[in-house]
Amino acid sequence: MSEPLVIIGNGMAAARLVDELSKRALGRYAIAVIGEEPRLAYNRVLLSSVLAGDADMAEIELRPASWWRDRGVTLLYGAKAHAIDLATRRVSLESGESVGFSKLVLATGSRALRLPLPGAQLQGVHVFRDGADVDALKRLAAQRKKIIVIGGGLLGLEAAYGLVKSGAEVSLAHVTDRLMERQLDKDAAELLKRIIESKGIDVLLEARTTRILGDDRVSAIELADGRRLAADGVVFAAGIAPNMELARDAGVSTQRGIVIDDHMETNIADIFAIGECAQHRGVCYGLVEPAYDQARVLAARLCGESDIYEGSIVSTNLKVSGVNVFSAGEFMESDGAETISWRDFGLGLYKKLIIEDGRLAGAVLVGDTSAALWCIELIRTRADVTQWRDALIFGRALCERKAA
Repeated sequence: MSEPLVIIGNGMAAARLVDELSKRALGRYAIAVIGEEPRLAYNRVLLSSVLAGDADMAEIELRPASWWRDRGVTLLYGAKAHAIDLATRRVSLESGESVGFSKLVLATGSRALRLPLPGAQLQGVHVFRDGADVDALKRLAAQRKKIIVIGGGLLGLEAAYGLVKSGAEVSLAHVTDRLMERQLDKDAAELLKRIIESKGIDVLLEARTTRILGDDRVSAIELADGRRLAADGVVFAAGIAPNMELARDAGVSTQRGIVIDDHMETNIADIFAIGECAQHRGVCYGLVEPAYDQARVLAARLCGESDIYEGSIVSTNLKVSGVNVFSAGEFMESDGAETISWRDFGLGLYKKLIIEDGRLAGAVLVGDTSAALWCIELIRTRADVTQWRDALIFGRALCERKAA
């Protein structure tokens, strides 16, 4: 008989794990997937497209219902896991039902942080994380409301872009001196700011929100410098936190996330974790590609293969607010490193490469990201790029012609 494997979480990591398992050993496991959201797994990266009206939820589904059915997967979506009983090897649901397992995978993802600000409980304060959030924000934007997005990282920029395309008047307040400071250097962030402002989004930098004003509903926010900005709604987009409480309460080791080893296993045998909820070698990635890497390694482990996970190269390759943005590796200048850069702000283009010891250590691309996958390959393989030094900034095709 097939061994019962339960996956808690019905997101991108869980879908990739099922895909990887079906390629290796279809029928070896009787898989049950428990998902809190009342819908099939979808591409969370594309939620801003749904908010902007460029797609609907059905279009961003990762797999149709028939795909899961054909692989013998029992889908329990709209079902929230309440507790894990390690003694009986069962997951209890809020509905009162329970599901037995031999092996358990925690793919519980993460949640948007709600900043502990005075007024955060008022009506009109939202987060931007799942399909239900998108539905609420679309209703607000349709009324042509004034909305302030707090946070200038990936999530905040995507929320702002989707809202302005939906008809809202949008301002974005970010606490640091540049957008996406974890992924972009100063010049790239400045170019991104110009492009975003050209789309009708008011960007406020070094703007720390201290409280949200209003009686029952939001009427304004107040900044640390005393300014008050009128608003009908506020969106928190200032970070995420791993969903690890279910694991912690069951006795699974947690720190910043659910602690896993190089095989994705927790401190308890046959209990695994992948994706945004997982902490590997002290790192919680919070990105899609590491989750996919982890799913591949775990599928190999569950099928008796010896693959291990040694970590992922941190990279971002997205269309942020309608602008192609990529960064990977160590993209800031350092002693002993060489910087190659090229920019044309008039065309909305910026490229920067960091070379250390004849190898590509990091890259930032804005506008034209066609070389993104090649850059990741060069960083991952630590290939010697010395022979291409004078052509590297212009892309792979020119380097290959030069090498030939």
